[in-house]
Amino acid sequence: MENETIVVLDFGGQYTQLIARCVREAGVFTEIIPYNASLDRICGEHVKGIIFSGGPDSVYAEGSKHCDARVLECGIPILGICYGMQELTYQYHGEVGSACVSEFGHTAIHYDRHPLFQDVTAETVWMNHRDKVTVMPPGFTAIATTPDCPVAAFANEEKRQYGVQFHPEVKHSPQGDRIIRNFCYEICGCAGDWSMDNLGDVLIRQIQEQAGDSQVVCALSGGVDSSVAAVLVHKAIGERLTCIFVDHGLLRMHEADEVMAFYQAQLGMKIVKVDASQRFLNRLKGVSEPEEKRKIIGEEFMRVFEEEAVKINGDYLVQGTIYPDVIESGGENGAVIKSHHNVGGLPPNISFKGLIEPLRPLFKDEVRRLGESLGIPHKLVWRQPFPGPGLAIRVMGEITEEKLDIVRRTDWILREEVAKAGLDQEIWQYFTVMTGVQTVGVMGDARTYEYVVAVRAVTSRDAMTVEFAELPYELLKVLSTRMVNEVPGCSRVVYDITSKPPATIEWE
Repeated sequence: MENETIVVLDFGGQYTQLIARCVREAGVFTEIIPYNASLDRICGEHVKGIIFSGGPDSVYAEGSKHCDARVLECGIPILGICYGMQELTYQYHGEVGSACVSEFGHTAIHYDRHPLFQDVTAETVWMNHRDKVTVMPPGFTAIATTPDCPVAAFANEEKRQYGVQFHPEVKHSPQGDRIIRNFCYEICGCAGDWSMDNLGDVLIRQIQEQAGDSQVVCALSGGVDSSVAAVLVHKAIGERLTCIFVDHGLLRMHEADEVMAFYQAQLGMKIVKVDASQRFLNRLKGVSEPEEKRKIIGEEFMRVFEEEAVKINGDYLVQGTIYPDVIESGGENGAVIKSHHNVGGLPPNISFKGLIEPLRPLFKDEVRRLGESLGIPHKLVWRQPFPGPGLAIRVMGEITEEKLDIVRRTDWILREEVAKAGLDQEIWQYFTVMTGVQTVGVMGDARTYEYVVAVRAVTSRDAMTVEFAELPYELLKVLSTRMVNEVPGCSRVVYDITSKPPATIEWE
C-alpha cells in the first residue's frame, strides 16, 4: 500500500479497530499491526504516525505486552491510548500504578490548549482504566486532567510523542474522533489520500487472487455480513460460488422461508438449503455452558459445509466474519469475551484449502456502507442483525423445544410491534431472551410458575459499544401484554437496560 499510513500497534485492546476506523474516516489509510511486529514493519516507508492501542494488561505485570524500544526512537510521531500511554511511560522509566479511584464510563475532563485538542470543546471523555500514570517520564508534561487523574494526557513536543488515558476512539467520548483527526493532520502532517469509495473493487481483486479458478462455498445465514460477503465473492468469481444455507433448528419464526425466497428470487444466486435442525439439536442436548454451545455450533456448521463442498469439489469457504467477531473471540492479542462460532468456535481440523473472509477488517457500519455501494437492496443491508448461533445464545441454559418456541413467538411479537411503532430503522438490534428463570404468577385466579422473557433493544454504530434503546413506555406495555397473553409458558416480561460495556449485546 503506497498511501500515507498511520500504524495502529495492537496491544490486545477491545477498541483497537475503532481507532483504525476513526483514522480511515479521517481520510488516512491505517494498518493494525501486532505490538511485537518487526521494526521494519512498524516504521515502514509510508508510515506517518503510530498509535499505541489500549490493552487488558498492567504494564508493570509479569508477562505484559511491550513493543520494541527502538520504535520510540524512529522519529515518527506516536499517540498512546490508555495502555498505550502507560506503555510510553514504562518505556521511558516513568511510573505507572494502580489508580486509587478507577475511572469507568463518562468522566469530566479539562483540556489544555494544544494542537492535539484543537477545536475540541467537549467536557467529558470515556474512561476505562484501573491503572494510571503516577510519575511522568522526563520531558513529558500534562496537557489534560480529570478529578481523579491528574495526568489524563501528556506530551513530549521534542519527540512528538503523546498519550491520553481516555478512549477518544469510542463514540462515547464527545469529539474524540476530532482528537484522532488532529493527531493525523496537526501532529503527523497527513494530507488525507485514502477513501472507502474503491474498497469494493480492492476486495474483489483480493478474492480473485485468493480463489483462483477454484469452486467456492459460501456460508450464507441471511444476515447482512454473510450477504455482503456472498455478493462480493459472486462479483469476483460468478457461477463458481455456491451458497449454502443451513437450517440448524435455531432460526427465528419464518426465517428459512424468507432467506430462500429472497436470495433465489431477488438476487439470483445459486443457493442450497440444508435441513440439519435435528442434527444440531441432538448435539446441543443437555448443554448449558455458553462457550460449549458456540463451539458445538461452530464445529457442526463446518462439518455440514465440508459435506456439501465435497458435492461440488469446493476448495474454499466464504464466511461473513467481521472485526467485532474477531475481537470478542480473542483476536491476535486480546482476551476472549465470547467465542463467535465462525472464529473461536471453529474446529482446528477443517478440510478446506482456506477461508475467504473479505469483511474481516470491517465493522458493521462499514459493511453496510459497502453493501449499499455494491447495489445490495437497502432492505437487506439494514436487516436486523442475527447471530450465527441463532437462538442457541438467546435461550439461557439447556435448549429445549419449549424454550425455543417461547423465544420465537415473543421475538415475532417484538419485531411486529417495533415495526408498527416506526422504530425498526432507528434501533440497531432488538430481540427477546428466554432467561430460563421461572417465577410465580397468577392467571385466571390460579397460581402459575412459568418463564421470564427479557426484551433487549440497543443503539450502536459499530457493535463494539452500545447503549440500551429508550423504548416508549406504551410500546413496552403492549409488548408485555401480548407476550404474556399470546405465548404459552411466558408469565413475566422484563427490559434489559444494560449498556456495552459492561454487558455484551447478546446474553451469551
